[in-house]
Amino acid sequence: MSKKVVTFGEIMLRLATPGYQRFCQATEFTATFGGGEANVAVSLANYGLDAEFVTRLPKNDIAHSCEMDLHKHGVKTSHIVYGGDRLGIYFLETGAVARASKVVYDRAHSAISEIQPGMINWDDVFRGADWFHWTGITPALSQGAADACLEAIKAANRLGITVSCDLNYRKNLWKYGKTASEIMPELVAGCDVILGNEEDAEKVFGIKPEGFDVTQTEGEVNAAEFKSVCTQLMKKFPRAKKVIVTLRGSINANHNTWGGVLYDGNILYQSPRYDITHIVDRVGGGDSFMGGLIYGLLTYTDDDQKALNFAVAASCLKHTIYGDFNLVTVDEVEKLMSGDASGRVSR
Repeated sequence: MSKKVVTFGEIMLRLATPGYQRFCQATEFTATFGGGEANVAVSLANYGLDAEFVTRLPKNDIAHSCEMDLHKHGVKTSHIVYGGDRLGIYFLETGAVARASKVVYDRAHSAISEIQPGMINWDDVFRGADWFHWTGITPALSQGAADACLEAIKAANRLGITVSCDLNYRKNLWKYGKTASEIMPELVAGCDVILGNEEDAEKVFGIKPEGFDVTQTEGEVNAAEFKSVCTQLMKKFPRAKKVIVTLRGSINANHNTWGGVLYDGNILYQSPRYDITHIVDRVGGGDSFMGGLIYGLLTYTDDDQKALNFAVAASCLKHTIYGDFNLVTVDEVEKLMSGDASGRVSR
């Protein structure tokens, strides 16, 4: 029987300018859907796991279209609750070379931002579940969303379900009078697996690698420097069994290096480093890593190195795919893991 993973968070309508157009040039937008935890669920469904996404949606045609899109990718939505007036929107302008991408959010008063604890029956949601995943985006939306997220984590802890989080700090979202450093510690304390990057750990918990400045990478990131981040996170959150840090070296908007480290309290595992020279779409890159990591940890149960390598390879492939979702198969990821990055036509 396949493992069941539940994710919880906001999904939005994504409106992207065509190609590399700027907002001021665009006369039309390409509409897709995306959001951190939904992106993870799509990855897991693609890999053959039983993936369920939980959120709150308004009762309208756009939300219905969104649900249909999730179903198309094999994600279950039977525990979505309905209410509120709108689905959040985000606008994307894709950067090129020295010009960075830009995101403009239009998600205030979205259905999920007005969620309250008690609206979701978590014991029902978690029936038969092996894993629960959330990100730092959800508690940033509102006090109600933070409370509902905490409610879910406590239920998962009580039921013995593995809990993972992606710290995912978004400075533009924390607007309701609380900071990430006030809200996040209680939630992360209930997590078995913690994923972040060096910026997340610093901005949320004041934890940074010794002698390293993230703004000066020039595409080079030394994995060993991040052991201190992992050990500090584990000391702060003793429940955590594994801490993972993604390592992105940004040469320009189209050219990044990409890798990761996983620390289990004893060993620091380091992934191969990929040189991604022609990025198609990096939005959802971290989510594709998380989806690959959850799959890897559930599938290669005694091989953390292989789980990490799967996550990095899956995420490397995501950079070649338009949209938020990582639409790749296990075979494609394992082929890249084996060293075949030729891109030759498969016939």
